Parts: sequence; C-alpha cells; structure tokens
Amino acid sequence: MAIKLEELEAKQGFSLQVEDGVAVITFDLPDSAVNTLSPDVGTAFTRILEEVEREPSVKAVVFISGKKDSFVAGAKLDLLQSLKTAEEATAISLQGQASFDRMEAFPKPILAAIHGACLGGGLEWALACHYRIATDSPKTTLGLPEVQLGLLPGAGGTQRLPALIGAQTALDLILTGKSVKPSKARKLGIVDEVVPTPILRAVALQRARELAEGSLKPERTRGQGLTAGGPKGLAGFFQGLANKELWAEVALEDNPLGRKLLFDQARNQLLKKTRGKYPAPEKALQVIRVGLESGRKAGLEAEARAFGELVMSDVSKRLVEIFFATTALKKENGTADASVKPREVKKVGVLGGGLMGGGIAYVAGVLQGAQVRVKDKDDAGAGRALKQVQGILEERVKRRSLTWREAAAKQAHITAGTDYSGFKSADLVIEAVFEDLKLKHRILAEVEAVTRPDAIFASNTSSIPITELAKGSQRPAQVIGMHYFSPVNKMPLLEVITHAGTADWVTATCVDVGRRQGKTVIVVNDGPGFYTSRILAPYLNEAAYLLGEGADIAALDKALVEFGFPVGPMTLLDEVGIDVAHKVGPLMEAAFGKRMAAPKALDAVVAEGRLGRKSQKGFYLYENGKKREVDPSVYVLLPHGKERKRFDAAEMAERLVLQMVNEAIRCLGEGILRSARDGDVGAIFGLGFPPFLGGPFHYADSVGAAELLRKLEHYQDKLGERFTPAPLLEEHVKAGKTFYPR
Repeated sequence: MAIKLEELEAKQGFSLQVEDGVAVITFDLPDSAVNTLSPDVGTAFTRILEEVEREPSVKAVVFISGKKDSFVAGAKLDLLQSLKTAEEATAISLQGQASFDRMEAFPKPILAAIHGACLGGGLEWALACHYRIATDSPKTTLGLPEVQLGLLPGAGGTQRLPALIGAQTALDLILTGKSVKPSKARKLGIVDEVVPTPILRAVALQRARELAEGSLKPERTRGQGLTAGGPKGLAGFFQGLANKELWAEVALEDNPLGRKLLFDQARNQLLKKTRGKYPAPEKALQVIRVGLESGRKAGLEAEARAFGELVMSDVSKRLVEIFFATTALKKENGTADASVKPREVKKVGVLGGGLMGGGIAYVAGVLQGAQVRVKDKDDAGAGRALKQVQGILEERVKRRSLTWREAAAKQAHITAGTDYSGFKSADLVIEAVFEDLKLKHRILAEVEAVTRPDAIFASNTSSIPITELAKGSQRPAQVIGMHYFSPVNKMPLLEVITHAGTADWVTATCVDVGRRQGKTVIVVNDGPGFYTSRILAPYLNEAAYLLGEGADIAALDKALVEFGFPVGPMTLLDEVGIDVAHKVGPLMEAAFGKRMAAPKALDAVVAEGRLGRKSQKGFYLYENGKKREVDPSVYVLLPHGKERKRFDAAEMAERLVLQMVNEAIRCLGEGILRSARDGDVGAIFGLGFPPFLGGPFHYADSVGAAELLRKLEHYQDKLGERFTPAPLLEEHVKAGKTFYPR
C-alpha cells in the first residue's frame, strides 16, 4: 500500500513510507540547512495526515526529520519579517494552533522522533504529538527560545507546555527562552524516552506499534514523564503527588491564591531582569495565566493576539535583525574574497597565563578542541592558567553539562610551561601579555624564531595598532589582532583586526578559529583602539567627566542600567580595572586629539591604588569578591569631594550614549568598520549596548540623523569639542540618508 503525496507536500520536503502499519513521515525542507515552519509546511503536513487517516492499514504515525542534525529549528523568521500588520501575524498563529490541535486530536497515535535542534515551533509541533522520543546526542536540544527574539510561542506552546510539565517549570523555560538537553527534557516530562541516535528510528517504529496496539499507555503527571501500564486514574494521580515539590507546585497552580502568588512572584523577578524593556516575557506570562484561569481556548486566543502584537513590535524587529546579522556573519570568511578557505588549526600557543591567557587557553583547548600550550614567565603564571581552565571545567561539572571524565579529557588538551617547548608545531600563537609595544615586539621575534614559517601570530591587544606590531615581524602578512573580551569563556564577541598587509588566508583562518571557539566574530580594519575599545573610551570618559562634575556614582550607574546596559559605567570601570582605562586615555588622546582627552577626575583614584575589583577597592566595596555598595571614601579623591550634585538620569544616559554612537559613526566613516551591521553586532556582543535598541546604528536611525546631530551640537555648545559630530553623520543629514535601508 502506498499513499501518494501531492506536489505541495513534496515541495515542502515531505516524504512518506509505510512500514508494517506505521506511516513514517520524513520532513526535509529543500534548499535549507534546517527544517523551519511556515503556513505552507503546516498545510502540507495536515494534508498528509488526512490521507493517513483515511488509510485503514495505517495504525500509527512516526514524524522524523531528514536533516542530519536538526529536527525543526522553529518558524521561518523572514516570513514573519515580511508581515505588515499584527492581524496578519495573529492569523498565522491561529493557523499554526489549528494545525497542531488537529494533530493532538488525531485518532491514530503520532510519535515525534527527535534528533538535533527541536526549538520554538519545532517543539510546539512535537508537543502536539502523542509520544516523544529524543536521541541522547549533544546536538539534540529542546526549548522555546522565542522571547530571545522578542516573541512568544505562537502555535500553542504557552498552553501545552504548562499542561504537560506544570506552570512553574514551563515559566522557567518560556520566560528565559533557554533550552534543555535530552536527559533534562526526560526528567521534566517533555520527552518520554531518550535513546542512542543509531536506534532512534527503530525504537520509534516499535513504540508507535505498541501505542496503536494499546500495550503502551502513556500516563503522565506534571513533570513525571511516562509510566507504561502503571496505576490509572486517581490512584496514578495521587502517586505522582507523593513528590513534595509536585505537591507545592499543584498547590500553587490549582487555586486562585496560589496562582496569584506564583504569577506575582514571576512578574517581579521578570521586571528585575527586563526593566520593562522587553515586552515578550511579560506577555508570555499573561498568556499562560489566561490559559490556567480561563481554559485552553481563551489561552490560545490570548496567545495569538499577543504573538501578532509582538511580531510588529520594534523590539522584536531589532532582536530578529540581530539574529539575522549574526547568522550572516557565520557564513562569511572575513575577507572580500569569499573563495578564500581557512587553514586547519590543530595546535595553538598562548603567551601569558593571566586572566585573558587562561580564558583563551580554555576556549581554544576545550571548545575549539585544539592542543594548547601556554607559556608564562614563571611557574606560578603557568599554574594560574591551568587552574583557571580547571575552575571553569569544575563549574560545568557542577552544572552537569560535563562529567568528571569528560572534564579531565578536555583539561588534558592544555599544558603549560615557562619556555617555548611545544611552540615549534603551533599553527597559531596568540599573545596576551602586558600592553607594551616593545615587549610585544620582543615576544614576536622570539616566537618567529621557534615557530614554522606558516605560523600565524595574533595579538590580544585592546589598543595597540596591529600595523605597529607588524613592523617588528619578519612575516607581517601573518600578523593579526584577535581581541577577546573578559571573561573570555563567557563574553560572546571576538574582534579580529587586520592591517593593510594581512594575508586573506590568515584572516579567514582566525575567523574560523573564533567560530569554533563559540564566538560571534567581526572583522575590523586597523586603527588605535580598533572599534570596540575606541567607542568605549569616550563613553567611559564622559562618565568620568560627570563624576568630576559631582555626579553620584550609584545614580550614574543606575541611569545607564535603566537605559538598557547590563551594568553601569562605574561598575564597568571597576571590572575592567580603573588603571587599565587610565592608561588607554593618553593613547586615545595622542591618536585623536583633545576631543578624546580623558578628564583628570580619576588621577587621584588611581594614585590611591584603587584599581577596581582586582585590588578589592575601587568605586565600590567588595566582600569575598562580591560587589557591595559604593565606597563613600572614594568621593574624597574626586574634584567635588563629598559634595554631590543632582543630575537628571536621562541626561546622564544621553551624554554617554551619544559619545558611543557618535564614535561608532566615525569608525564607519573612516573605514575601521566594514558595515553598520558589524558595528551593531560588535557593540551589543562586546560592550552590552542594549539589544532591544539594535545597536548604535539602528539607534541612530530610530532617533533620526537630524535629531542626533541636533543633540550633539547642543552638547558641543554646552560642553565642548568632545561632542563634535562625526562628519559621516553630517553627510547623512544633508543627503537625507539612513544607516540601514528604509
């Protein structure tokens, strides 16, 4: 017996095979690396189910992906971006809900066989199936990440997941957008079984037959997964309630007072994180509550309306644009010639065992999988690097993302010493030593004397021009910048800096290395401070100017956090090191003149030995490494002493943000940046520019070039030449141009 698929179904990548009464529907979307959802996909799948329902010989259905490492990655985002109204987006949501309702009510068992990414609409699809099996592969992840794109699950996910695993657990997943591994998904009850990848199809077929025969009867209590042939009805329910945590959860969810407490607490915690800047999590919370209190029908209606509103929101548009930007960067090699291929990097040398060197050793050895040799001037420094890697791995073991055995195997990739043994075979050497050009030139000469002729030398400098560094090289074409951000194992950006003579293969290789290390990589051209350090300098300078004018430290930090930055500038100075920022100032002033001159307000602070967190004293007090309140004694070292002046929070934020945005525009105009897109990605992932604003260039377009120019000219008249508008901004105003196409 064969069921013939129509052109629509085949066009959407569906194929069907019937094996011993089980219809195996395989989804393999043409011309796409991953499977994604769209109205046409949903329509095609529904038609297949209608054919399957009519065929009496088919007793059950297995839904499986034809992609190598992807189940269904979510909705087709470019389709959502093309919508013009909230009503259109709501209609798509309603269509998706109807398709999955049809699946859930299907008279024959439908089983989802999951391998690879099962995210967003993909998980909603699986939740509508009657049984779910996932592989134990590290490539298999399950989650509803929509809030990270300014959206919420729009095909029933806000209703099905709470019903399956309980509201509290579902809230944790939906409001954060985080994904879970198969073992965790099994424990929560999101999937019913976890099996090795090679036997997924065979087990799925077997379970489908058992479901059809009735020998396997899924009985689930919230978060407890499946029991086969276990107690039924009230007996089974009360057996599940023997779990105390489940008692507490049900007590909260199943009575009005408990629900109010649950949702009030969730909202308070949510607002602490989002500060009202990201509407999607709050709307998701409201929609889940509607479903619990008024039933699934009302919940689905609320979900569709909220989905439509969010698709049209500026926040979602910015977050989706960031997603597309980072996706596009993953496909680029960092050069103008797309045909240039990266060379394989198996061995990495790291110079310097400090905080940055240890972090680089971790991402190179553990994430990239290279063999890493760290060199430091003494045994203590080499030991610190190894200990730092060990500490990160131990934390992962505690979080159960690694076993002790796996951690030990990864630690073995990294060795350390005080000489250049092991560097002879290095493909790439990354230096992370003190910011001194003479020192770097000496080390560069030493490295070139012991490495292969084709070895790449990369500097982790944050301010010294790569062109100047390359002047000390015998092979300058192989000298490049790889600017990591601290802490290296957590910060997502890598800024690759090329000078005029950098070979394309070197650039492509370093970009590829960065991606293998889990980084979002931007490539910028050489210049003092490159891009990120250059736009950060005037931002921090302006904070120091405000401090010198008598601003309150905590109030200044709060103003920028309220604007949307993850931390305020004074906290950032403590983290970076007040002395480090103080040393960068003269370099920037030498390169760019008085407009980049650092104020003298912090001279006495540095002279006093207040270096920030690393010295346990800076602008804030520290206890056991944790930041406490502002240290009131620091005010004595500032120009206004203990006398504080009240500033408008919006004005403080505006002064700092305008400095960063204006300098970013200068970088684009001078060719340091290759595109506004790269500038936005770099500022968001490297410096914490508020993602919901889309980065400096999207922010400039939203404010408007003319209004931005007016604001800068206002502060220029009031505060001096440091607010002189970027020439490119003035050109855009005259030409009526925007940084992104309208």
